[in-house]
Amino acid sequence: MALRRINKELKDIDRDPPTSCSAGPIGDDMFHWQATIMGPEDSPYQGGVFFLSIHFPTDYPFKPPKINFTTKIYHPNINSNGSICLDILKDQWSPALTISKVLLSVCSLLTDPNPDDPLVPELAHIYKTDPDRYAATARDWTRKYASKVTLSFFQSIKMYTPYSHSSISLKHYLD
Repeated sequence: MALRRINKELKDIDRDPPTSCSAGPIGDDMFHWQATIMGPEDSPYQGGVFFLSIHFPTDYPFKPPKINFTTKIYHPNINSNGSICLDILKDQWSPALTISKVLLSVCSLLTDPNPDDPLVPELAHIYKTDPDRYAATARDWTRKYASKVTLSFFQSIKMYTPYSHSSISLKHYLD
């Protein structure tokens, strides 16, 4: 059942990728995917490309996938291990959700952090009390860890998802 559902979601993503996102399996392992999220406009992450790792459990979609950022990011809901504090990846998971919907929710979290349910309380405090400092540091980390130069390195060693829409998105970003 899990493999059938994962294959269906892959076809759906190939046919109609979520805005500013891409995802697909790493090699032949359909249970381990890599995703990319383009930093949303009007956010301190704008211009960045963020890589995520997705691990599907064998009882997917009845249990949520494990998703974490592999690109460092300065965010109150994402810790230094890349773990994401997002209700739909925990207690609010539903089998009706798809990877596309989850990636869009993660994108939304980049635009609108939730400082009231932080994974990194210190960053939530900065976000609430000194938003300019928070945004400047997030922009700095985006330039440092998710920039075109960083992306060029990953592209040169083929670390991005080898699906057509992903390659096109990354090529477009580099141009």
